[in-house]
Amino acid sequence: MREAGARIRECYRVMTKGGVNIVGEVLKGQGTFFEMTHYPLDDVFDTESHSQYYYHAHRGGEPEHGHFHTFLRGAGIPAELSMLEYPRASAPWPRGDKAIAHLVAISMDAWGYPSGLFACNRWVTDESWYPAEAVIAMLDRFVIDHASPSWPVNIWLSNMLVLFRPHIEALLVHRDAVIEHWQARHPDQDIFEHRALEITGQLAMSVDDWLAELEAVSG
Repeated sequence: MREAGARIRECYRVMTKGGVNIVGEVLKGQGTFFEMTHYPLDDVFDTESHSQYYYHAHRGGEPEHGHFHTFLRGAGIPAELSMLEYPRASAPWPRGDKAIAHLVAISMDAWGYPSGLFACNRWVTDESWYPAEAVIAMLDRFVIDHASPSWPVNIWLSNMLVLFRPHIEALLVHRDAVIEHWQARHPDQDIFEHRALEITGQLAMSVDDWLAELEAVSG
């Protein structure tokens, strides 16, 4: 985690030196910024790792500019990891090579720095649904190892999932507990399409504060 933090700080160093930031790099050359639109416009894929991400905004009134959604697509998901079997499903879940697992979302502030992490319900990202243990097993596979749309952004995002691994794991376990609780309250409904349940959990975070804690533990 400390090594990932060092890489993140190096991304900040070179970007600050060039007068740019993470969000600005993702939106560069994309035209007018519209809520709900994915940026970059065709998302970002790594054809070797089958990792994917995009940036967008839609949480009006909250203290964030927008957020990144991170995924692993079907071809990169180990065959031994099975999606949840859910007989109440009222909408089709992507399967096979089209399967897709949401890993975590990263909130960004108005200055282009990360401010929080959150997990969400299935309908938010139209994903397949894998139990928390399976998604946790996928985290190490997320890497964007190319230079489009921005090499520093891709290095930064890949290492954010390493630096905040304990927080992401906790959000995923909590996500499943929240889903189970809501399902118990609404036993006859497809809880994964329940619009009243959008964000299952969120955590405020700071790269500098977390690195300071890690460095203090290391002595």
